[in-house]
Amino acid sequence: MKTAQATGSGVRRRSEYVAAPIKRQCAPCGRPAATNGGTFRLQTRRRTLSLALAAGLAPLAAHAQGSAPAWRPTRPVRLIVPFAPGGSNDIVGRIIAEAAGQALGQPIVVENRAGAGSVIGAEHVARSAPDGHTVLINSAHSTVPAIVARVPYDTVKDFVGVAVAGFSPYVLVVNPQVQAQTAQELVALLKANPGRFNCATAGIGSGVHVGAELFRSLMKVEVELVHYRGGGPSVAALVANESQFGTPTMASSIGQVRQGGVRALAVLAEQRSPALPNVPSATEAGLPGVILEEFFPILAPAGTPAPAVAALGAAFRNAIQQSAGRLTELAGVAPRAGFESPDSVMKLVSDGVDQYTRILRAAGVQAE
Repeated sequence: MKTAQATGSGVRRRSEYVAAPIKRQCAPCGRPAATNGGTFRLQTRRRTLSLALAAGLAPLAAHAQGSAPAWRPTRPVRLIVPFAPGGSNDIVGRIIAEAAGQALGQPIVVENRAGAGSVIGAEHVARSAPDGHTVLINSAHSTVPAIVARVPYDTVKDFVGVAVAGFSPYVLVVNPQVQAQTAQELVALLKANPGRFNCATAGIGSGVHVGAELFRSLMKVEVELVHYRGGGPSVAALVANESQFGTPTMASSIGQVRQGGVRALAVLAEQRSPALPNVPSATEAGLPGVILEEFFPILAPAGTPAPAVAALGAAFRNAIQQSAGRLTELAGVAPRAGFESPDSVMKLVSDGVDQYTRILRAAGVQAE
């Protein structure tokens, strides 16, 4: 709606509208004629001016009443990362936290609550006060119900969508001491030595766990899964050769891949990643069907007021856009458009649950 604005030159002074009564003389006698007509015209003009001003100011008043101040947090906002420091969610969360906090006028404090493949941290957020001061970033949010039989919260109904930080494929890596230079050589080595190699995961129900189960089932190999308390500890175990191979997230492993701490054999995607252009895709590496991608939903407890969700969403989306280059370079995470509303975020989460459940059941993996 367009609103009219009164300017100094657009509204005339009252004196310009007050005209002196016109004195007419009576033709027969020469006496002044009655001035009632002039007085009536003056009153009519005054009334017209008042109505015009009222009409012009009404939209301004309505606009002022409808534009209440945007929601702002009254204290620091906690960003719960349900994994240990050093994992993909921790890295991505810290990249975008500062810019989001600046937009909100309060700092975003990253708080790690690791355990049970993200269940502990996610449950904490689901049970937190829905006042806009607690949010969750969790790339395992959709994988957990696909692989964990009893989850103490509803993955969809107990949360409301805020934003999506980006998408990233998982990576098949080995410790440098493992005698396998390609994915096919690793599969052959595992088949020749059933049960002798450890595969590191980021915890039961994590996306890394899903990737490991998918690889183990489709490649028909027998390995021992070792569950750590997050992506950071699982990659550290790979570097230390506690576990010999794994399917970590790109964000948690890209640094060690570049430094030589682990060797990447394939990106679990249909195409190569710009972040690791020299690493073949799963298709190129001869791993048909071993395709898995993580995404990073940012969620608030269900019942969080709509103005708070809107303000949080705008702040995080702006931070994601500002940090796109760093997200790709440091974490191999690529932001995507299309998740600007709470419903679109939660649909991605819900569709993810269905997708991961379908993948695991097709691979013969049941919820534990």
